[in-house]
Amino acid sequence: MPAEKVDSIANTVPEKIKERGRLIIGVNIPYAPNEFRDPDGKIVGFDVDLMNAIAATLGLTPEYREAAFDKIIPSIQGGTVDVGMSSFTDTREREKIVDFVTYFEAGIQWAQRPGAGIDPNNACGKRVAVQATTIEDTEELPAKSKACTDAGKPPIEILKFPEQDAVANAVVLGQADAMSADSPVTAYAIKQSNGKLEPAGDIFDAAPYGWPVQKGSPLAESLRQALEHLIRTGTYEKIAKNWGVEAGMIDKPVINGAVN
Repeated sequence: MPAEKVDSIANTVPEKIKERGRLIIGVNIPYAPNEFRDPDGKIVGFDVDLMNAIAATLGLTPEYREAAFDKIIPSIQGGTVDVGMSSFTDTREREKIVDFVTYFEAGIQWAQRPGAGIDPNNACGKRVAVQATTIEDTEELPAKSKACTDAGKPPIEILKFPEQDAVANAVVLGQADAMSADSPVTAYAIKQSNGKLEPAGDIFDAAPYGWPVQKGSPLAESLRQALEHLIRTGTYEKIAKNWGVEAGMIDKPVINGAVN
């Protein structure tokens, strides 16, 4: 799904990045179907195809730099990375230190082994796997676990893994009762599990994904305009449908669109 440079949008890119000719992108892998490696070791996914199209629109070559998820925003603040691309939920807390350009909407979805009967709203005493430092790890599960202990029930045992692949695997192997992840990620894990995983409950807490950039950087507006262009031309929809994530498409990107 090739995209071409649009001069009027490319001209808005900060001079330093324009002169370099490369857009340096921080990414944490794997988080399929958004960013992961194919069998040949190439970084692929919905986020990757979309960012490649964004970079092309801006007349830049994308350069992906792998990092731990919790190191990406500090590297943006420090100026070693231009933009983050790792299924970041745009939150008011994160907006205090970086700006976001919204590009997708995801909720949270749990998965379980078939017939396990796990209820995300009543998981006291259960073992739930998550990727460390995600919203599910830092906000969702601690709040649910506190509600359990406040009611005199056992806490949720939160099992943290550095990579998303290990999260799904823990459930399949019976090390965890369930997993919690962003809805497109859980849907993809279920699809890839060959019947070993199924949804547990509905999608909830929909919130925007965003690309983080330095606070006050004009790059945010460049990215926003590039995405508006891709939405208008239909490229965005083609990319989303190609990865089966069209349920989360948005029609208007904004800068700092956190809902909570």
